[in-house]
Amino acid sequence: MNLQEKIASLCPSATFEEGEYLLVNVADKEWHSLAESLKKELGFDYLVSVTGVDWNESLGCMYYLTNTETNEKVSVKVATTDRENPMLHSVSDLWKVALIQEREVYDFFGIVFIGHPDMRRLFMRTDWVGYPLRKDYDANPELNPIRLDAEENEDDSFVVTEDENGKLTKTDYKIFSENDYVVNFGPQHPSTHGVMRLRSAVDGETITKVVPVCGYIHRGIEKLCEGKTYPQTLFFTDRMDYMSSCQNRHCLCLCIEKALGLEVPRRAQIIRVMFDELMRIGSHILAYGCMAMDMGATTAFVYGFREREQLMDIFEKTTGGRMSQHYHVIGGVAADVHPDFIKDVREFCAILPSKVKEYHTLVTGNVIFKNRTIGVGVIGKEDVISYGTSGPNGRASGWSCDVRKRAPYAIYNELNFDEVIYNEGDSFARYMVRMDEVMQSVKLLEQLCDMLEKEEGNEYIAPKVPKIIKLPAGHWFQEVEASRGAFGVYIESDGGKNPYRMHFNSPGLNHVAAVDKCCAGYKIADLITISASLDYVIPDIDR
Repeated sequence: MNLQEKIASLCPSATFEEGEYLLVNVADKEWHSLAESLKKELGFDYLVSVTGVDWNESLGCMYYLTNTETNEKVSVKVATTDRENPMLHSVSDLWKVALIQEREVYDFFGIVFIGHPDMRRLFMRTDWVGYPLRKDYDANPELNPIRLDAEENEDDSFVVTEDENGKLTKTDYKIFSENDYVVNFGPQHPSTHGVMRLRSAVDGETITKVVPVCGYIHRGIEKLCEGKTYPQTLFFTDRMDYMSSCQNRHCLCLCIEKALGLEVPRRAQIIRVMFDELMRIGSHILAYGCMAMDMGATTAFVYGFREREQLMDIFEKTTGGRMSQHYHVIGGVAADVHPDFIKDVREFCAILPSKVKEYHTLVTGNVIFKNRTIGVGVIGKEDVISYGTSGPNGRASGWSCDVRKRAPYAIYNELNFDEVIYNEGDSFARYMVRMDEVMQSVKLLEQLCDMLEKEEGNEYIAPKVPKIIKLPAGHWFQEVEASRGAFGVYIESDGGKNPYRMHFNSPGLNHVAAVDKCCAGYKIADLITISASLDYVIPDIDR
């Protein structure tokens, strides 16, 4: 049987739509049962994304699932017509990543998930009025004035449970008990890598529980996108994970191009991938310096910035920018590369191996560094898949999750490189994956330089796109391998020039969800090491 036949046998009432992925429409009352079968019987062990959508006549979610063994993919649509008291069944008991992604949906759409153990708002204040991504949201500023007081009752949460007769019961409870001694890390603390607050319950110096508090820099990007044209939305991708700005923008361009059926010139594809890999090197070098600095080794931070400055010079020659590039555009790239681009990239690749050797001499072999990272913050393969902790963090736990290998895009299927995998799952392994991936990116760039040299001419790449871009009605989902893992874009179009719904599935949010799993049982000082090894970037989370 094919996948559709298998799912139909498990849930006869389900309906199907063909498309990019098989789409399964299922009633909420049958959703949890089907979800359990999808995971346990059909092997869909990776919940890629939970995207809330307001379809006007109903509220619901689009779920994207992957079988990590066969790489088979499926999407599921679950909705409710009850807009006054919307409820869906939670799948957080099956995939741990739903613990945080369902809270995001509740925060923005007001959908309560039955069985979810912690139904609190995620980004917005507890006293925020309304749910911002609903189409009937009242944006009157008088409803939500700027408040200068602290949130009240931030420990208050609730769970809605269902008995065998279908009766729903709401139970209020406290996140921390009266006996918990809670220590705050952040939101203003260098080791939290931005305005992230980690509320940690401790027993002596041992961490018993970590509760991340997001939303200190939330900028409403997904809401803003609904009022922008598709070219205008590209601007936001550079300002989420600013260390993955090229990859993030590449992902959005690919998603739009897929919807338009637009073919990107080969030269532009080569250039895009080169910028993506240069961005990955810069990100991993910064991760090296920040992790070492968080643990007290300040010299390493300076070493990392030495090569990073050279990298920024390469970017600046072509794009004019150092932090934000604004280079990938729909249909190609904004302009051809600088005449010195290939020469500069080759020179950079030539010196980098010796510089990485210096990094290892300075930090990797240091006995203090090894004692503080080896065996610290261990998370296993099954858990990283369940939490959706992709990228270097997932590969450090033995999970082959590189989107460039799993679902090649652009010209990655033409390139020769190795997926770096460690099996220890500790802070040291996460660090080593990034260090080794720097060398793999060098390997890729050397091949790409050869490919770009073979392209005739050095002409400006003018993307051939309509003056006014309107996507056909429908929905699309695209992933790329960003510096921190799988970055996804969901677009739903009603046929207009503005996206009806645009969702950015950031890897950082999943990394934060796994902090408690990584930290429980370790010491307070280990929290700094573990957070640094996870290498999340706050704007990537607070979108």
